Amino acid sequence: MIENYLLQSKYMDKRIEIFNTEAEKVLAYLHSEFAKLQTGRANAALVENVVVEAYGQNQPLKAVAGVSVQDAKTIVVQPWDAGTLAAVETALTKADLGVSPVNDGSVIRLNLPPMTEERRSQLVKIVHQLAEEGRISIRQQRQSAHDDIKDNEKDEDVRYTLLEELEKAVKAANEKIDESKKAKEEEVMTV
Repeated sequence: MIENYLLQSKYMDKRIEIFNTEAEKVLAYLHSEFAKLQTGRANAALVENVVVEAYGQNQPLKAVAGVSVQDAKTIVVQPWDAGTLAAVETALTKADLGVSPVNDGSVIRLNLPPMTEERRSQLVKIVHQLAEEGRISIRQQRQSAHDDIKDNEKDEDVRYTLLEELEKAVKAANEKIDESKKAKEEEVMTV
């Protein structure tokens, strides 16, 4: 009966589930940050969250315009309302994307320049920094779950089992961060 409880607690403990949920949030945030990095290839994620002041409030670009990728080097932004075209152009200029928006009266085109070796090196450093921030967040979540288990679990065997499961979950989360980092590095360094 105790073994059965231990098996259940390994997979059903709320503290481990909460850690896993928080780790998934960290990974989702990391992936969204990676998507924002300009890698020399056009990607709608690069601009869709740029803040545009339209209709008297700040909104993400994707709420006021359609964003599409015309080819490997061109992003096309087409506002839903022609009256917001100037506001969208201003927001894209202020976003400091390293490109100048070209307004043709109905759409805005962003032509991405080829990336230099220096810029690629800078992006790799940013990728490493973002991955480290992700690992720090995972460690903070681990510490929170670890303290909760140590402070509130009276049964020593259950505590040991839960701490072991927590370490496995931490290792899995860190491996996912490393995989994402490696994939993004390869994408940045591909000419």
